Amino acid sequence: MLPPRAYFFIGLNAIRALSIIAMLLVFASSLFVLVKDVEAVNNFMKNSRDEDLLDCDYIENSTVPNQPAGVFWAVVNRLLIMFQIIALILSEIGWPISFFNRFFPVLGSDFGLGPLGIFQGLISASILSHHVDDFTLVAAFFLFSLGCVNMLLGLIFREGAKVKRSITSWKEQAKGVLPKTTDLRPQFARPKSGFVSTLFTGSSEKTKVSDPESNVSNGLGFGRRAEKHANLKGFLISRPVEALPPGYVPPSRNYDNESRSSRSSTPEPRFKSSNTAL
Repeated sequence: MLPPRAYFFIGLNAIRALSIIAMLLVFASSLFVLVKDVEAVNNFMKNSRDEDLLDCDYIENSTVPNQPAGVFWAVVNRLLIMFQIIALILSEIGWPISFFNRFFPVLGSDFGLGPLGIFQGLISASILSHHVDDFTLVAAFFLFSLGCVNMLLGLIFREGAKVKRSITSWKEQAKGVLPKTTDLRPQFARPKSGFVSTLFTGSSEKTKVSDPESNVSNGLGFGRRAEKHANLKGFLISRPVEALPPGYVPPSRNYDNESRSSRSSTPEPRFKSSNTAL
């Protein structure tokens, strides 16, 4: 069974894929409508009369309004929609994220999916507010539904939604779970030449180690010289208290007492005098 963050990662990335597909469909439909509007305006200008311009509100078979500069604003509208769709697709892909963080932070990594859903809703609403063909109608409805989902996810996860669905952050979190392959064995350093002799016999002029606090050589070893130097500095070396039970007699003393008692109990041999009377 997968951990909860895996389900969040899969779900958010699935919604991101659907959002990119919806925006690609809207981009294609906007390009198709732009070409269709330009062709309809050209045909209308060739075949129309002045009375036709007064009788219609929209140019026939197009989304261009019959008003001053209507063709210009219709073309600008479609171009702006396509540029916005390109920016939203790049923000969903996450490239270049430094550009969005600096110049358009609402689509950067510091904000959640709420602003993205708002932009998608505005684009789809501007498309659905005109009479369009079936393909453009379906693409706009699809984008509007994904915009509502992104706004809901922005309210739930806030700025953490993009972090939860990021592939790089997933890899970084996975590194913390996997065991590290670094060598954890203790590092043993070889002592310098003369270290042992300096430690037990005292330091020579070549192997003196300076004390950073007192600037006094401390390579004196464990002999009387070191004890004398410690006494001069105010350190007293006391003999440790023997932690032995009362009445304890060392084995060496028992052996001496037994040998003495055995000697006193054995009778001394009597030697005859070698100088006998002749």
